[in-house]
Amino acid sequence: MKFNKFTTSLLLAGLCATATAQATEDRFIIQVDNNKKGIVKALAQKVGAQLHIDGDGFLAATFSGKELSEVKGLLNNPHIKLIEVDQKRQLMGLYNDDAGDPMQQQVAPYAYYQSQANQVTFDANAGMKVCVIDSGLDMSNPDFIWGNITGDNDSGTGNWYEHGGPHGTHVAGTVGAADNNIGVIGMAPGVDMHIIKVFNAEGWGYSSDLAHAANLCSQAGANIISMSLGGGGANSTEENAFESFNNAGGLVVAAAGNDGNNVRSYPAGYPSVMMVGANDADNNIADFSQFPSCQSGKGKNAGQDETICVEVTAGGVDTLSTYPAGLATSSSLSVDGAAFASSAMENSGSVSSSVYFMGTAEATDSSANGKVCLIDRGNISFHDKVANCENSGGVGAIIINNEAGMLYGTLGDTNTTSIPAIGAAFEDRTALLASSSASIVIGTADYGLMSGTSMATPAVSGIAALVWSNHPECTGQEIRAALKATAQDSGAAGKDVYFGYGIVKAADADAYLTANGCAGGGNGGDLQLTANGYKSKGSKYVDLNWQGASTSQVDIFRNGSKIVTTSNDNSYTDSISGKGGGSYTYQVCEQNSTSACSATQTVVF
Repeated sequence: MKFNKFTTSLLLAGLCATATAQATEDRFIIQVDNNKKGIVKALAQKVGAQLHIDGDGFLAATFSGKELSEVKGLLNNPHIKLIEVDQKRQLMGLYNDDAGDPMQQQVAPYAYYQSQANQVTFDANAGMKVCVIDSGLDMSNPDFIWGNITGDNDSGTGNWYEHGGPHGTHVAGTVGAADNNIGVIGMAPGVDMHIIKVFNAEGWGYSSDLAHAANLCSQAGANIISMSLGGGGANSTEENAFESFNNAGGLVVAAAGNDGNNVRSYPAGYPSVMMVGANDADNNIADFSQFPSCQSGKGKNAGQDETICVEVTAGGVDTLSTYPAGLATSSSLSVDGAAFASSAMENSGSVSSSVYFMGTAEATDSSANGKVCLIDRGNISFHDKVANCENSGGVGAIIINNEAGMLYGTLGDTNTTSIPAIGAAFEDRTALLASSSASIVIGTADYGLMSGTSMATPAVSGIAALVWSNHPECTGQEIRAALKATAQDSGAAGKDVYFGYGIVKAADADAYLTANGCAGGGNGGDLQLTANGYKSKGSKYVDLNWQGASTSQVDIFRNGSKIVTTSNDNSYTDSISGKGGGSYTYQVCEQNSTSACSATQTVVF
């Protein structure tokens, strides 16, 4: 683990938990024909509404202190189609940690290699444009081709080219940071981007903001919408906007969410939006990545719908990308002249001295005077360890993890220390304790790490732009299908709720489209199956519907065993004998094929 690393402080932790409490509950969307807006606006203002957005076919307004039923009563007008809650949407980033040395050279994030972006050349002449809806892209970072970037502001959020926190800049860098020998490299280096700043300083916005932003993305000529954000509750105005973009040939990508549960987040949960989960550098699912069920409907209408759950994943744990200039925190550690990995904790500065081992530093020790303290993790807080080092005359502190991996941490909100303090990996403990001298530097950087499905989403958006640039004749939905058809299966065998089809692979998707054309080759990402179970007069039935098979007949499997070979007429009803409940898994394959098959679909009685 002997390499230089840059670290960033914990800036976004807890953001999603606190944002909702700060947003109001009395903001609504009013759907109305555009030619009748004037009448409805006048009526709304007459009853005390504060108008926020005048969108295509809708208005967004706050009715102070009013609930939905009250607003419907106040706006009883034949020109109004629908009134609904303007759902809150917030950023989906979790942590900012360390990686690489991007201030001195170009560093490719691990997801760049994991997703095979290094194996495909981006065609800048194909006209690809990614619309990033987030917290803005700060113009202070030099790692972008600014002539290829445009933007729009949402009401009250400020200029799109000035950051509303580092999240949007980090996301945009993953999509399209330039290949320019400095900083990082994006999945589609230098791709045209349109930036829409929808989030306020607190990190939240509304579903109406996203609906309006989708229209602005269309007007800007974007092919792909990338949203590292989400929240609870569906909203028809929002859903309609993304469906329209999708139907026009575009691709919409959004984050699954970071709560590590099976709750469906929106807009990722809409069928027109490709839901993205997060994996780590070792192809493991991130523990925070949400995994909603693919189950749709109830009773007779129950079935599986892969468009409302995770479809693919990409790197989203400790991913390196761009920051507003100087907003990330960097650290470097050199021991006896050799560079070691480190993680900045607190207190900028630069020190060099001999080292002294203080154990767990639970008390002051005069032998540490003038030295860099080597300290084991455990028993007392990081802050108290560093304070004991400083009160002993120590000039710097290195806290070594007591378990495998790097130690990431801070000294708390009430930090009273002033000496540079960093974390070190447990794997380096033996070498550190055997050393005689150490140098610590803590400063600022333009690049840092974040974790979240927020980070996986722009990776997939960038991969989509990269692949699509080499196949511009395809539609967004054909690119979506190709990414699923060629994803690396991870986790449980076959499609699952955590990874979907698996980890995106750019080179494999590119080769797949080259070999098969935009329509695909008939494997799991192209042959689509739905299964709807129901009971009738005590018997169990499952209606199977599929599309994408190219043979005249297909094989149908139940629980791994073939039950029938039938005509490829896209439908079949299976009758199941026996009383009681049960779980039944179905798959449709082209006749005599073991590879040209749909994903499995499960029906539970």
